[in-house]
Amino acid sequence: MMETPQNGTIHTQVTNNIATITFSHPAGNSFPSALLAKLTLAFEDLGKNPEVNLILLKSEGKSAFCAGASFDELLAVSNLVEATNFFSGFANVINAMRKCPKLIVGRIHGKTVGGGVGLACACDFTFATNNAAVKLSEIAIGIGPFVIEPAVSKKIGQTAMSQLALDPTEWKSASWAFENHLYNKIFETIEEMDENLHQYLNQMAGFNPEALSENKKILWQNTEHWDQLLYERAAISGKLILSDFSRNALNQFKKN
Repeated sequence: MMETPQNGTIHTQVTNNIATITFSHPAGNSFPSALLAKLTLAFEDLGKNPEVNLILLKSEGKSAFCAGASFDELLAVSNLVEATNFFSGFANVINAMRKCPKLIVGRIHGKTVGGGVGLACACDFTFATNNAAVKLSEIAIGIGPFVIEPAVSKKIGQTAMSQLALDPTEWKSASWAFENHLYNKIFETIEEMDENLHQYLNQMAGFNPEALSENKKILWQNTEHWDQLLYERAAISGKLILSDFSRNALNQFKKN
């Protein structure tokens, strides 16, 4: 499929040893499977690039950071293989992020839902604004945050994870996310965030890249079983999304 703004885009740029991955989609920076595959490939490629010491993950616009999975594509899946493959797209991205030897910094400028929360949690360090509220709405559409749960629980702990997952219609504030270690730094405005982010990236990119890589290994130790676990979780989501409840809930969400 040709990359167009309507299908969503992934842009990668490398400057001064800092790689920036920017994703976009007209539906709230959500992710269809093709875009998830491109994001996975971007992390894999940059991880092998000797000119890259650090990776920044961001999205376009000033509204939502990421609306999670593409509802249009979820409604289009018609069998278990298609559904499991779709959710495996998020498994692929999270596994690519944890295996990437470069530290990944997230720029979370606005609200993020579902899979977008998983992406934020799979980053090694995160900057956010006070507008960057979070929500896990999966139960409301008849599934659960199964694929992303390991990344979210690793970042914020199981107690905070349960607060998110079991309150699927309520937004948790950026301050809540900061207090529960989902965000490392929060700022009043995008401009203030970007100024501090720029300083941080330039400083970190100047450090010993081998030391950064070794620190990354420590951050993600004991997660090797995710190579199997996340795909088992994708199969659970794939089965549930085909239910009548999920079909009706997705259609209702689209109307709203």
